[in-house]
Amino acid sequence: MASSLCFLPFLLFVISSASSSTDILHGSEENEAVGHDLYREFLRDEAVSRLNELGKVSDVDGYLERTFMSPASIRAANVIRRWMEDAGLRTWIDHIGNVHGRVDGMNASAPALLMGSHMDTVVDAGKFDGALGIISAISAMKVLKVTEKLEKLKYPVEVIAFCDEEGVRFQSTFLGSAAIAGILPAATLNISDKSGRTLQEVLKENTVEATQDNLIQLKYHPESVWGYVEVHIEQGPVLESAGIPLGVVKGIAGQTRLKVTFTIDLRAMDDIGREAVLYELSARMYNICDKRSVSCVIERKHDANAVKCDGELSMQLQSAAHTAFRKMAGNVDVDVPKLMSGAGHDAMAMAHLTKMGMLFVRCRGGISHSPAEHVLDDDVWAAGLAVLAFLENHV
Repeated sequence: MASSLCFLPFLLFVISSASSSTDILHGSEENEAVGHDLYREFLRDEAVSRLNELGKVSDVDGYLERTFMSPASIRAANVIRRWMEDAGLRTWIDHIGNVHGRVDGMNASAPALLMGSHMDTVVDAGKFDGALGIISAISAMKVLKVTEKLEKLKYPVEVIAFCDEEGVRFQSTFLGSAAIAGILPAATLNISDKSGRTLQEVLKENTVEATQDNLIQLKYHPESVWGYVEVHIEQGPVLESAGIPLGVVKGIAGQTRLKVTFTIDLRAMDDIGREAVLYELSARMYNICDKRSVSCVIERKHDANAVKCDGELSMQLQSAAHTAFRKMAGNVDVDVPKLMSGAGHDAMAMAHLTKMGMLFVRCRGGISHSPAEHVLDDDVWAAGLAVLAFLENHV
């Protein structure tokens, strides 16, 4: 999730993993993966190639920038839609610009598993944030297609590439996922970008007919959804320190963004504690300004409560991650780390609709929202294998 804000006064991470200098997949040459069920061609080689291809779809030369409904985002949507169809999915683009790919499995009327992440980026972005979650899901679905298991799924599965999670253009995060979850206010259509164009006008310019009624119709009914799963880079150092490629997310910190003489980004897992800090911080700023006869206006630009991942889904994803480790490196005996997310994700919005779970993928140095953002090819592979194992065992 985007954070161009310069001041982060309060950030709480809770983790339960031990650091280790041993890398379970890359510690020795003996860990070279073998076996017919690893699907390296699709889950690693093709997935990495697609990450590189999508990373070049940009609105500017020299760096990656792909914001909501920009020309590059339209091109990216078409590319992703083509990949979904290649995986055997029925595709469409909804009234706010989300790209959907769905297979009904054996029971089209059963509640569906939703998977995905966002296709927009920050300015001067890395190529893994958001894109990895979309491509890992599509790659796993393609393996099910080539192994003739796609139509044998017990539940429908739908992969969604959300149109805007970062909030760069309209300074309103989770546009796509909030619409699906039914928590996007109709008034959002009237917000403007820096050029003065409203969200509704931008959508209409791109042949997407967005009205208040259409936004309401985008909401999925809770009874039609079985759950939501998202794969995302960690954006932190825990997995790299532990030498482990995948971790299970326990929850996502709540967030408040303020605009003063400057910007403040406040995050914590404890919502009551976050509000207490906000109250004290605001009171001190007003007091200081009063003493100096300085005008002070504090605007709350964004609020999101902390969310917890579903316990059952988390255990299933933990088991799937361990299956991926075992297939790639043999009979490894390692605990899959459980960790908190300080950054926001589409899963925060989707938690208002259904139970949700997340897998984190190790990224070098914990760096994100930067061209230096990097994930090892084999870690992309591990993520794809984990998604595949989850689908094969639980869907």
